[in-house]
Amino acid sequence: MKRQENKHIILILGASGFLGGAIYKELCSYFRTFGTYNITNKTLEKNHHFFQYNIEEDDVYEILDIVKPTIIISALRGDFSKQVLVHQHLAEYVFLNKIKLIFLSSANVFDAYSKYPSYETDKTYSNSIYGHFKIKIENMLLRLPKKQVAILRLPMVFGNQSPRVLEILQHIKNKTAIEVFPNLIMNVTTDTKVTQQTHYIINRNKSGIFHLGSTDLVHHDDFIKEMVKSLGNPKALFKQVYTTNDDRYLAVLPKYNLLPRNLQLLSQDILTELKI
Repeated sequence: MKRQENKHIILILGASGFLGGAIYKELCSYFRTFGTYNITNKTLEKNHHFFQYNIEEDDVYEILDIVKPTIIISALRGDFSKQVLVHQHLAEYVFLNKIKLIFLSSANVFDAYSKYPSYETDKTYSNSIYGHFKIKIENMLLRLPKKQVAILRLPMVFGNQSPRVLEILQHIKNKTAIEVFPNLIMNVTTDTKVTQQTHYIINRNKSGIFHLGSTDLVHHDDFIKEMVKSLGNPKALFKQVYTTNDDRYLAVLPKYNLLPRNLQLLSQDILTELKI
């Protein structure tokens, strides 16, 4: 893509995290891109495009006033109630300044549904605290003018440096069992694909709700076992966890806001990417 894209000024809240960091690396060559980090980091302290930001103590307006972003990407983590308050402030800022907010949400906004996968226009419904929190922020943002918001709902995200993969590798190293859920049907994605999709959404000025999971469904236990093989560890230990006697879906499938074919993925693509 051409350097002319850099008309935007992008602020990534949570840019020191796994996904926020991956998105920063994808965008920083094309746009004026800034990010926040929480825990003291000597490398980031020297980077003038990064600001230390503690969600518990700091005022997000101070960073907004310095950066004056045209696009905000929220990949924040931390206390749920504090995050809700921050997103209230972000929504006000976005509305008043007529800019755009991209919010990383989760398949968990549908975790109360178990009989079928979920699509972009389905009503959100969750039994979990995490799902309720994501729904609360989604509903707040959906009150903004449609062109000013993109909500990216993500399934389980994998990648060579993802917390899930690192945890699995630690289990293998320690010879402890990896938990798998035989009755969970899901879809999946990678940090690489999410960053490419986010770049496309920015570049094409897309808005609305996007389901950024693989276009196929997999059982959790089958996928994790295949992934462990891809990582070169066929002798790993597994512990099967049954939360229900029936199959349970936790999948966000795209139907309406489809991205180009080269930005779609199958679960097998993830296994290929993870091979060492």
